Amino acid sequence: MRRIQLTGSSLETFEYFTGQDLALPVVRDDGSVVRRRYTIRRFDRGQRLIDLEVVMHGDGPGIRWAQAARPNVAIEAIGPRGKIGLNPNAKSHLFAGDATAVPGALAMIEALPAGVPASAFLMVGDPAERQSFGFGDTMKKVDWRYESAVETPDGILAAVSAFATSPSGWHAYLAGEVALVKDLKAALLARGWAAEQVSAKAYWNRGRANADRGEPEVKA
Repeated sequence: MRRIQLTGSSLETFEYFTGQDLALPVVRDDGSVVRRRYTIRRFDRGQRLIDLEVVMHGDGPGIRWAQAARPNVAIEAIGPRGKIGLNPNAKSHLFAGDATAVPGALAMIEALPAGVPASAFLMVGDPAERQSFGFGDTMKKVDWRYESAVETPDGILAAVSAFATSPSGWHAYLAGEVALVKDLKAALLARGWAAEQVSAKAYWNRGRANADRGEPEVKA
């Protein structure tokens, strides 16, 4: 990942809820402009700084923009956007997804009050891609899974399915590649979770570029 900080005078009055994102207009090779959406990892109101984290896998227009980003380069950020945030009625929270889910999952876990249980199953490329997080609460845990070596998407599916045996009081937040999000949601529903206990959002579709608006054409 590459962490990029945005600042601007408009951030003095910026309001959002944890889990929302910003849409950034970026230029493709043919000169056309498309939007790419990134979850707000952290917002420092005093410093007027927004942290965004970009997964540096692949070769899309968003990644190329992130590779070239330098201090004092201007970009228009549109937002905040997104409807998925922490469910205030849930007693416990489950997060699962691939590397693109990491910023949102960690941001939401950090926003939870002390003592509120949260468990995350997050799949990244290898152990070097693990991230630190701002919570030391023993009720909050992150189980890192890896695409390298013997780990596959089936591994995270099995882990989530084995964990999610008692859905009472829980809410799940699933994000990442379309097929993975669909499979994770199906695994929870098969374990007796109700549809309203699951918030699912696909960020990308393997083998296909996202639409101009920044989301995959295929929905989870």
